[in-house]
Amino acid sequence: MAASGRVIGVALLAAGVVLGAGILAWLAFGVREGTARGSGAALGFTLLFGAVVLPLLGGGAYFLVRGRAEARELARVQEQRRLLDIVSTRGQVAIPDLVLELNSSRDKVQNDLYDLVGRGLFSGYVDWSKGTLYSVEASKLQGQQNCPNCGGQVELAGKGLIKCPYCGAEIFLQG
Repeated sequence: MAASGRVIGVALLAAGVVLGAGILAWLAFGVREGTARGSGAALGFTLLFGAVVLPLLGGGAYFLVRGRAEARELARVQEQRRLLDIVSTRGQVAIPDLVLELNSSRDKVQNDLYDLVGRGLFSGYVDWSKGTLYSVEASKLQGQQNCPNCGGQVELAGKGLIKCPYCGAEIFLQG
């Protein structure tokens, strides 16, 4: 859809420019040949531009901007999908490896991870001190009182998040 939005936007802009040039040429030749007067040409220009060309240019600009925004959002979703696929297939991934594979930054990986947790798409835990992300089934962690990383007593840190006060691991739960 994003690519088609950009294509539609460019097509509408091109149509608006071509029609606008055609209207200007038609009115200019009409004034030069004497078949149109200056006031009639001005009125025709205003009506045709306002009713035909401006809506085409405005619609083209809208579709072009909207298509670009959708392309950026689609790229973000694809990066999150890649992050989720990497973690779920490997089970344990070093965060620096994720940063390199995703051609991203640590902060972006962390924000994407929190976004996936917020959407209920990821459960597992991360040890920020070791820089490792673990994918763990939520059923294994639900109701668990010990950290899967160090064995220490864990505490609820927020909705869907358990934090180990000893090693700093954050455990993300689904549902």
